[in-house]
Amino acid sequence: MGTFKAGLQHGLIAFVFILTACAGPRVMMPTPNVYLDPTRDVYTGLPEELQSTEVPLFYVTDRAPEEDEEGGVRYGYERSASLGFGSAVVDLGVDITWEELLEASRVQRRLSPVKLELRDVTELVRGPVIPLPYKEENGRIIEEPRLAAERQASKEAFRRVLARQLELTPRKEVFLYVHGYHNGFADAAFAMAELWHFLGRIGVPIVYTWPAGYPGLFGYTYDRESSEFTGYHFRSLLTLLASYPEVEKIHLIAHSRGTDVALNGVREITIAARAMGVSPREKYKIHNLVLAAPDIDLGVGLQRIVGDQLPLSVHRFTVYSSPDDEAIGVASRLFASPRGRLGTFGQSQITGATEETMEFSNSNFAAVSFEPAVDALYSGQGYGHSYFRDAPTAASDLVLMLRDDLDPGTAGRPLEPLSPHLWKIPAGYPRAESRP
Repeated sequence: MGTFKAGLQHGLIAFVFILTACAGPRVMMPTPNVYLDPTRDVYTGLPEELQSTEVPLFYVTDRAPEEDEEGGVRYGYERSASLGFGSAVVDLGVDITWEELLEASRVQRRLSPVKLELRDVTELVRGPVIPLPYKEENGRIIEEPRLAAERQASKEAFRRVLARQLELTPRKEVFLYVHGYHNGFADAAFAMAELWHFLGRIGVPIVYTWPAGYPGLFGYTYDRESSEFTGYHFRSLLTLLASYPEVEKIHLIAHSRGTDVALNGVREITIAARAMGVSPREKYKIHNLVLAAPDIDLGVGLQRIVGDQLPLSVHRFTVYSSPDDEAIGVASRLFASPRGRLGTFGQSQITGATEETMEFSNSNFAAVSFEPAVDALYSGQGYGHSYFRDAPTAASDLVLMLRDDLDPGTAGRPLEPLSPHLWKIPAGYPRAESRP
């Protein structure tokens, strides 16, 4: 038992070190290779309100609100039994102009880092504590009327704010980002803001931020429990967004431990929709489901994805994996995953039933493998765990999929095929002659 405890402690220490070693001032992600093409200008024609270094975004959270030193709201790692809806502003480049930001967004090597700053965090509305009290009457479940009305009012308030923002964009789409382990509120806001900027500022960006970021040795175990605690709230958000007629498509992008939150949420609404005899793809409007560097046991992931046929619940289902992801490697050893983790999924794990399933399926599922050696500009920061935004090749593929709505292997998205549904990001991706 002593040996086990020592091994567990050493594993946790290694995991905490890897995920926190690169902490420091946040600067904007590198320019995706796709924007090095001078003919590709995605910022022309933006409404004047969006031509600014300031990125307005919405957030939904079950972090408990706190008061900062100036009397404003801030969020730590404490859990809340209610959902808060709010807005925030991320400044992409403190003390630079819009024109200077555009220049920095089109070059490989910037003259100076683009520093990010979070401000104007404003909680607009907070719903009641959920789940609501309920009782059964004549075979029907009845929720407490006053609290049910309060919850409905908070939903409608959020819808009105979201609808006004959707009026600024011709694409009535929501980009919903779910962060991973050890991420604070600001980490999630920064990731969504820079990603949305490089998507050409289309649709509306929303951050779903759950109670992660517990300090110290047991931060990972606390965050894992929080990722389970947040499941009911996240499922409620997916249902809520899909119910708004103003929202035509939802793009769900999850990273690291947040992929478990996203996957479970989609799984649960899938089961509910099929029980009602309706298509989950049509009812919940999820166009893209992206799991980036998923911190999920491979066997568990395959049961949920394949067993519950989740690729049929969305228009496009994509998993980004990397054999060089050190954080996922530590998690695999820490939890003794028999077949490894989904975040390092590759050809070596495709055997037997998995191979037969992938060959037989005609679903729009793709596993995209990234190797740092193919990206000369990738520094491997974050121990190879945040490559989906830090590697210009991988970030380019995300842009081509989310903005241009391209399937893998098409002319505009020339991934290298390895086997059915398995693709690889080639060196220098995407090559100039393949860019739209």
